[in-house]
Amino acid sequence: MINVLFVCLGNICRSPMAEAVFQDMVEKQGLKEKFNIESVGTSSYHVGDKAHPGTRRVLANHGIECHNIARQISRADMDSADYIVAMDRSNAADLQFRTKGTPAEHHIHLLLDFAPQIDFKDVPDPYYSGNFEEVFSLVETGCRGLLEQIRRDHGI
Repeated sequence: MINVLFVCLGNICRSPMAEAVFQDMVEKQGLKEKFNIESVGTSSYHVGDKAHPGTRRVLANHGIECHNIARQISRADMDSADYIVAMDRSNAADLQFRTKGTPAEHHIHLLLDFAPQIDFKDVPDPYYSGNFEEVFSLVETGCRGLLEQIRRDHGI
């Protein structure tokens, strides 16, 4: 199994959106049995909450299901992930601090690193802007590039 972990601050907007989009892509390519895909937050602000209504709405508008219940990242999550995919540089810095000196520190990526056609690296937080559709477009582009990279990395 290839373990992919999407990470944002509260695990109610960006990372559950990325989890759902990536899961949808994987299923459509017939690769579901090869992946374990999850999302988490670096904070405990929203532990136990459903994904933000804006996230659920934009995913539903694109025909994608979302069943996420927010949770905070654990050491076990970091140790087992092959790809730890942060939504922005602040999340990535937090993850780098938490994984310093462990093998997991080499598994941290920014989602938009997999979208070289986009000239910035942070997926903006729609919790504050309300721009869930723009975030969906960025997440979809990043997830497409991530899946292509994983397919190359693992020969699938």
